[in-house]
Amino acid sequence: MRRAGDLSQEYATEAEKWQDSAGESTMGALTTHDLAAFAAGRHSTLYRKLGSHLDSNGVGFSVWAPRARAVRVVGEVAPRGKSLVRRGGGIWTGRVQGARAGQGYAYEITTARGRVESRADPFAVSFAEPSAPDAIICDLGRRWRDGAWMKQRSRRQAADRPISIYETHLGSWRRGPNGAFLNYRQAARELATYVSDLGFTHVELLPLAEHPFYGSWGYQATGYFAPTCRYGSPQDLMAAVETLHRAGIGVILDWVPSHFANDLHGLARFGGSALYEHPDRRKGFHPDWNSAVFNYESGQVRSFLLSSARWWLETFHIDGLRVDAVASMLYLDFSRDAGEWEPNEYGGNENLAAIEFLRSLNAMVREEFPGVIVAAEESSSWPGVTRPEYLGGLGFDFKWDMGWMNDTLAYLRRDPVHRTFHHHDLTFRMLYAFAERFVLALSHDEVVHVKGSLASKMPGTSEERLAQLRLLYGYMWAQPGKKLLFMGGELGQWSEWDHEGELDWGLLRRSGHKGIGSWVRDLNRLLRDEPALHQQDADSAGFAWVDADDSARSVLSFVRYDASREPLLVVVNFTPEPWHRHRLGVPLGGRWKTLLNSDDRRYGGGGSRPGRLFAEARPSHGFEFSLAIDVPPFAAVFARRVG
Repeated sequence: MRRAGDLSQEYATEAEKWQDSAGESTMGALTTHDLAAFAAGRHSTLYRKLGSHLDSNGVGFSVWAPRARAVRVVGEVAPRGKSLVRRGGGIWTGRVQGARAGQGYAYEITTARGRVESRADPFAVSFAEPSAPDAIICDLGRRWRDGAWMKQRSRRQAADRPISIYETHLGSWRRGPNGAFLNYRQAARELATYVSDLGFTHVELLPLAEHPFYGSWGYQATGYFAPTCRYGSPQDLMAAVETLHRAGIGVILDWVPSHFANDLHGLARFGGSALYEHPDRRKGFHPDWNSAVFNYESGQVRSFLLSSARWWLETFHIDGLRVDAVASMLYLDFSRDAGEWEPNEYGGNENLAAIEFLRSLNAMVREEFPGVIVAAEESSSWPGVTRPEYLGGLGFDFKWDMGWMNDTLAYLRRDPVHRTFHHHDLTFRMLYAFAERFVLALSHDEVVHVKGSLASKMPGTSEERLAQLRLLYGYMWAQPGKKLLFMGGELGQWSEWDHEGELDWGLLRRSGHKGIGSWVRDLNRLLRDEPALHQQDADSAGFAWVDADDSARSVLSFVRYDASREPLLVVVNFTPEPWHRHRLGVPLGGRWKTLLNSDDRRYGGGGSRPGRLFAEARPSHGFEFSLAIDVPPFAAVFARRVG
């Protein structure tokens, strides 16, 4: 029996048969080198070879359909249909003379069993509508005007720089008249102004790859090279990225190589049988999402995914990829019971082919796009997610800290009187905080599916809930790691996210909710202005506890250091009780100044103040100096020595 990955060798051998006397393939643009790299999983620019390509004489078409009996191009571009010719590697090619940009097309594929299916081009760059196979031929030429951003990108996105990310779903951030979607261009203009005002350094866009079901938020894709047409054309998205870049805002894109939609006009059973998905249902079907799982054992599929990642970075100047559901790729038994998965060749539950793919992805991005961020949404304790792949790691730049998010939100859901018994939920993170380079994320996943909004998770009155929301953000911005906040969190929304509408912008007319935005704005300013809050995010030398054990008061205090050892003091109080003249050790004596206090009235707080801070030569908490501070209720306080 032939294994799923053995087709690679078959196609590589077949490619040799098409070599002519000059050593080039008779397939036109595709060479034998292309076919060998494609089969080996090393080809990252397939979009230059496959799909539809416009030139002065018409359009050339190439599609990988190795098990098809026949393939035709149909639609506006070829009203009578155009038969393609099978070449090496199971690739079908042909040309339609006189075809032009803007015309639609699809592939009519006759399967080995004689069934005729209408299929979307896997390399299509634009579609006429989200849930149909009709692709559109596009001219993607553009003269970019974001050179200043691109030159600075590597430095702006370095691990020692301040990074705070505003996660956005374009369809429900803001709507136009009568609830219409905003075009990419219009959304970018409004986002650039709004995000810049709040001080975020980046936006992260939920997946934009074409997806039939809007309610999947883009996580069930069919078009891995096509921005969804719901918000405009590929050229519109290019203009949107340029607008954000010119405003100094980086753009991170959610990208989903873990699974894909099983709609039969897309990739599922392409050509009549499993091709992009693994043929073994234990590896090729995802029970959580009722979707198909890519066959990472296939070199052609790995090349397809590498090319998709590179396409977004190269064509749209995307500054980073957030790779979705990495844990589901790493483990063969992810969400599967006994008997529903097969161990690897060594008897373990690790998906060795997926691991190989992730390492090759990160190596490709690092080599070809220096400074671009690749972040993993990885929810397990897999070691070395951000360790270089040549040292045995996966090679990501950052990992989402799902443990911090779960522990912190679980703690804050408790009545303050009970928090004293769960103090370890807050302190546990520092046992692993420097094992990886982390992003602290309060993402869309925390405010959907009857989980409630962030504000609604907190106990108490509406004022107490908003105070605790400010406390949560202060604690988050003070922690080592980069920051991510899903849209609406800055408004203090009471209702959870609804993708069918838009954010509750009317809340900005209420002072308490407007104060949440002001607090986020000032936190981002502090993150940018204070090197202690970002320079050593991944270095234990940048953090020291003052008091991690004050469970009786539910107070945490710690110091962040910049590279020159200048300290910044952080005190957070998770109770509604103020703690007067609370003595804390500090590294340096003299006068200290409060930089931010979440209980300030301009944020909607009660107006309590930490008082005048002076550190005297009185040892405490292992430091030679100490100061007495009035800790406001449900508050985060930042202070720095000033003399």
